[in-house]
Amino acid sequence: MPILRVWFNVEADLRQDFRLSRRAMHAVQRLLQTEQDHGWGRELEVLIYVYWLAHGLSYIVVARVFNVPKSTVHRVVHKVANYICRNLRQKPALPQAAELAAVGQGFAQLSGSPAFTNVVGAIDGSHIRIKPPARHRIDYLKYKGFYSINMQAVCDSTGRFLDIFVGYPRSVHDTRVMKNSSLYKVRRYPPPGYILLGDGGYPCLDTPICLMTPYKEPVTGPVQGRYNYRHAKGRSIIERAFGVMKTRWRCTLFKALEVKPTFAPQVIASCAFLHNVCLDNGDLLEPDEDVAQDLLDPQPPREPLAVNESSGNATRTDWQPRCNCKDTV
Repeated sequence: MPILRVWFNVEADLRQDFRLSRRAMHAVQRLLQTEQDHGWGRELEVLIYVYWLAHGLSYIVVARVFNVPKSTVHRVVHKVANYICRNLRQKPALPQAAELAAVGQGFAQLSGSPAFTNVVGAIDGSHIRIKPPARHRIDYLKYKGFYSINMQAVCDSTGRFLDIFVGYPRSVHDTRVMKNSSLYKVRRYPPPGYILLGDGGYPCLDTPICLMTPYKEPVTGPVQGRYNYRHAKGRSIIERAFGVMKTRWRCTLFKALEVKPTFAPQVIASCAFLHNVCLDNGDLLEPDEDVAQDLLDPQPPREPLAVNESSGNATRTDWQPRCNCKDTV
């Protein structure tokens, strides 16, 4: 099979066929190594799954490429996606206490202000196109004319995903998605004393999680303007992370996912997992312009604070002068 000749030729570049470098592909193989319950082997299963993701092809076309039955491709795709999701749950990506200082220093560099050293993540949501379910189709309809589900993510200063939450219909407000995620409900992240950055669609919060947002436009005075500028520079890393992930898997994520809506969240989560593996192994790329443009959605109005929430406006006001210092890092 030509595709396997490419894989076994150690000099061949895998990115055209698999969208991953050879080093990243070997890392995926190691991370997903487990006991087998049939004769195909994990190595071939991972190749089939990544190839399917890379090209957004039907099961029957992938079956022809690998010379296996269509039913095998279907089973392998679901098996590998399920295994990756279990791997994500068992190995959380949140930084340890000793790593938080490095994450904060990264955000200080992104924003150009040392005041951002206590920022340890940026949060946002992105819409992933899907084939709509038979029921409640309108809930998944995006204003641009396609159906989608929401992927909420928090990333660090390198664009590595720390936490993801996928599955709510497009019509659900980003704030509502956040409030139903374990990140918020059990206060998984950030730790006390640290901050997340979010766009204007989120509320500015002190509790239950500390989430700083920009001031509404038009701002009052140059101090708020400079704060918003620093904030936007630090927060932009999450938009870049989404753009890189969608560019790498554009054949799958930049069109309607050709899977059942109930399975789509697992496919999207696996793309986030592979995004992290690529970053960890130096497999970097730039987001395509059309993908970046697709991320520029208008911000919906903020929802009012819930009874368990306290406003972060006072914290933002106190923090604002330090964010406006002229010293860069």
